[in-house]
Amino acid sequence: MEKMEKQQNALQVTDLNVAVKTAKGALPLVQNLKLDLKPGKVLGLVGESGSGKTVTCMALLQLLNSKSMSVEGSIQLRGQELNGLKQKEMRKVLGKEIGFIMQNPMNAFTPVYTIGNQFVETIRTHTNLTKKQAIDLAVSSLESMNLKEPSKLMKMYPFQLSGGMLQRVMIAISMCLRPSVVIADEPTTALDVTNQLQVLRELDRLRTECGTSILLISHDLGVISELADDVAVMRNGRIIEKADVFQLFDHPKHEYTKKLLQARPALPMNEPLRKLVI
Repeated sequence: MEKMEKQQNALQVTDLNVAVKTAKGALPLVQNLKLDLKPGKVLGLVGESGSGKTVTCMALLQLLNSKSMSVEGSIQLRGQELNGLKQKEMRKVLGKEIGFIMQNPMNAFTPVYTIGNQFVETIRTHTNLTKKQAIDLAVSSLESMNLKEPSKLMKMYPFQLSGGMLQRVMIAISMCLRPSVVIADEPTTALDVTNQLQVLRELDRLRTECGTSILLISHDLGVISELADDVAVMRNGRIIEKADVFQLFDHPKHEYTKKLLQARPALPMNEPLRKLVI
């Protein structure tokens, strides 16, 4: 029964333990973490800064330095074990089977190469498409992100684009090869409210159209409530509560979850509106 459940999940994480190696021994950062990401669903991973969200993300992508960090446990992508996979083999998975959307879009691009150059290189690394076919796919992917004049945009450099545009370009690159899983680490943190909403809509549209599963890592409960189907709450490297989004927001069980929800900014509606205007 357990084996059947694993096959149904796009990503299955079991007993994940991450520790940093120090002169005094191993310092645990993530402990006994279990996650299951179902096909076409969005799992929100929330918690305060330092709770272990980004370390978990880097461990899943096998991007931690093995000399200074240890990663134990099982990370299965549609039945394929990722933990311990050689770097060469992991490169084949990243970009094609797993898409990654970074917190700061500027960090995802090399500043001395054009958007088109980097987009086409990603496509041709994982496919047998010709350069012309890769360019056509890149242009159509940018167009699907509601980015104007994609052919012109392909010739531009990352610093010539706004944060919101770069974030949508990164989503286009992550989704163009139709990966089964996308890991989004704080994808809207660096954006204004308008661009946040646009990026969330694009992620939701792509999830619906492509059937991609999304692990959405955020400390912003508003973003989680907008997009997630299920939510896991992380504290001190552990998952302390997991539930569907409605149950967690309406009937949280753990005291820490209740405090997180109470910490959300709210407009004091009992105050006259004119007093709130500065």
